Amino acid sequence: MNLRAYGRFFVVFRQFLPLIVAYLRDRRRYFLFGGRREVTSTMRRERARVLLDSLLTLGPTFIKLGQLLSTRPDVLPPEYVAEFSKLQDEVPPAEWAEAEPVVKEELGPVEEAFSAFDTDAISGASLGQVYRAELDGEPVAVKVRRPNIESLIEADLQVIKWSLPVLMRFIGEARSFSLETLAEEFDKTIHEEIDYSREARMLQEIRENFAGDDTIRIPNVIESHSTPRVLTMEYVPGTKITAVDELDRMGIDRTKLSERLERVYLQMIVDDGVFHADPHPGNLAVEPDGTLVFYDFGMSGRVDEYIQSKIVEFYIGIANQDIDAILDALVEMGTLSPTADRETMGNVMELAIQDIRGEEVDQYRVQEVVGQVEDTIYEFPLRLPANLALVLRVATVVEGVCVTLDQDFDFVSVATDYLVEEGYREEGIKQFLESRGEEFTDLAEATVRTPPKLERALDGLNRGNLTVHADLDDTDGLFESLANRLVFGLLLTAGVLSVAILYAFATPFATGVAAAFSVGMALLLYRSFRSRRRLQATPEFTRQSLRQRRGQDTESMSEADAMTEPETEEEGPIGTPIDVERETDDQ
Repeated sequence: MNLRAYGRFFVVFRQFLPLIVAYLRDRRRYFLFGGRREVTSTMRRERARVLLDSLLTLGPTFIKLGQLLSTRPDVLPPEYVAEFSKLQDEVPPAEWAEAEPVVKEELGPVEEAFSAFDTDAISGASLGQVYRAELDGEPVAVKVRRPNIESLIEADLQVIKWSLPVLMRFIGEARSFSLETLAEEFDKTIHEEIDYSREARMLQEIRENFAGDDTIRIPNVIESHSTPRVLTMEYVPGTKITAVDELDRMGIDRTKLSERLERVYLQMIVDDGVFHADPHPGNLAVEPDGTLVFYDFGMSGRVDEYIQSKIVEFYIGIANQDIDAILDALVEMGTLSPTADRETMGNVMELAIQDIRGEEVDQYRVQEVVGQVEDTIYEFPLRLPANLALVLRVATVVEGVCVTLDQDFDFVSVATDYLVEEGYREEGIKQFLESRGEEFTDLAEATVRTPPKLERALDGLNRGNLTVHADLDDTDGLFESLANRLVFGLLLTAGVLSVAILYAFATPFATGVAAAFSVGMALLLYRSFRSRRRLQATPEFTRQSLRQRRGQDTESMSEADAMTEPETEEEGPIGTPIDVERETDDQ
């Protein structure tokens, strides 16, 4: 394993070397000296495309890593997040000759285990592939783990572990925290995904939670033909949830469908504590009667009661537009640093709520808020603990699917209605009133305690023995910068005097050395006074920009569909249409 890891390390290093050189030059234009290089949005997009190609070249583990990074705006700039979101986990399936031994080892000879088995995989993904088969005359979907994937994953995880300490040296504290949690989450997630026994358990548990809901359909697991490396499920056909034209032909109310989708995920996260964590369009389908179908539970998670309660408080804060309650919930969940500038973060949250509600966002206001945070964007106080990463993924992807179904979908309004119906918002209002009552009591007590203390302080001031102790938090390094300038100025002064004296009384060589020293001090002093280049940021994920891009994407997709889309659409083994994208995947 170590030998393979060493080999993979050099492969990965060679693949990433051009980007490593570019990032080093960003810090020092000429590696060892020179100022920072300004990195434009265009440069970041180009680098993101190069990095995406590298991830695809490196194979399954890194494709999964790219997918995970696409949900982590706390780790990557928006250009990278947007580029990585294109990853559809589409890799060619392994040859049947390679996959057959896996099925044979787990279930015995294929012709004995199944009534019929189509050896042409109808979908391929990084960790496995799906085949269509028949069992006792009933159609089933058979998910088979990719051969020898375990050793490759372990080697790649070792490479990532070795690389992490190096990456920590080049990023800020906030991103270091997020990167550490990302590495932990990725290690845990990818091991869970290759264990089909876990997927079967999670699928069955979630299926039982919706047993009485006829509007939800989750494929049943065929336990007799399921193992840690092979998962057999019932075949459930359906139309891809984002095939809006087909849904309209079927007479499906897309607004109600999007509302039902959000409510299902709210129940999973807030009530049940176990949820399907990969709601991209390839894993969601709709039956002709409007029933919502879920596929692929390889990525699923749990939420403990404490986090559930904080998520409820967060949603109630959004529903009430109570910025302080939102920030308090984020701090208590560990997502927001307690030392964060609450005024700035409050402005950010106000814009976020406005955008989520589908309201028009004042672009001037956006630029104003961006200006408040751009000086500290790489030390931003938002971070993402591992236990919330999947929840964030679900929230962002579900909201995107809902907006695709209904351009005017109001995510907050639906969440608010759900909280009211389940009794959460009334409870939240009660807690709010109780907390305000406690604050009033504290204020009354402070009113009684303050005058004597104030009188003692004034007496001390009158006697001239008042002492004030202050701790200054120099998080921006202002004092250090001033001290450096003072030292450089003194050394420059000494250098200039030395040049004058040596020029008059010493050799030209000594004078040259002193002059070189003085020039060096002058450059350091000049550099210390240079203002830090401001990061030029523009809002890229507002709903308005999404609508603009959707219009462009629709035009380009319609051209591609005209050339490639078949006249009739087949369906995958678990109901996912085999269309141009073939998005029935293994994630």
